[in-house]
Amino acid sequence: MTVSGLLHPAVAEGAPSARTILSWPLPELGIVDRVLVRGAALAGSRHVVSIAGLHHIAPDRDPFILALNHGTRLEALMVPPLLFLLRSGRRIHFMADWNFRLVPGVGLLYRRAGVITIVRKPAKPHFLNALKPLFMAPSPPAEQARQHLLAGRAVGVFPEGTVNRDPRALRRGRLGAARLALQTGVPVVPVGLRYPAVSPGAPVPEGSPMAIEIGSPVIPPAAMENPGHPDILALHRRIMTAIARLSGKSWQFRVQGD
Repeated sequence: MTVSGLLHPAVAEGAPSARTILSWPLPELGIVDRVLVRGAALAGSRHVVSIAGLHHIAPDRDPFILALNHGTRLEALMVPPLLFLLRSGRRIHFMADWNFRLVPGVGLLYRRAGVITIVRKPAKPHFLNALKPLFMAPSPPAEQARQHLLAGRAVGVFPEGTVNRDPRALRRGRLGAARLALQTGVPVVPVGLRYPAVSPGAPVPEGSPMAIEIGSPVIPPAAMENPGHPDILALHRRIMTAIARLSGKSWQFRVQGD
């Protein structure tokens, strides 16, 4: 693993080794959260071959909306803790499906990480849907994200909305990131996840090693309380085009619901 743009002088070049991850300063976290972040970052780092552009998400850049493409399920578990660690423990409040919280141990990680739970999708097997009300918050996920941004905290989203194993093209994408950016005036930081070990044209297998490339922020116009649909579409196009470039995929200007 090679890493550029690290946020702490402990690693100026090269990879954060296991020793570095275990000793990385996490001044904002208590002892329980330090153990969880270090353990999850160690597990995640085994699947990451490179990271570039970390300076775009340095803690002094908060707030921002991190927007990533989504090639495998495990990304939602592996990428956030590694980024938390490299930000010296500063959280990014990712939006994630409630189904993950049914996995033993993952629910604890999500609670401690301040994950914003989305309860849109049904569970499999279907009888587990009876548990869905347990994960519903008093306010909608979009409003929770907006409040985090207004309070100066970062938010993370996968705008494709679901896992996309297509090696060539991004999904159309949901409009939530663009809408949040316009409502708050907060920039969107695009991220491309690539899979260098996957044969060209082959679907992305679960657990594929990934290269993470963090791009320059996409700056929205001034904050709008109620942005119009043309404004949202225009910003969505800029966001998805940036993610496509960073991930080495194509994207067509077609949208689905938010």
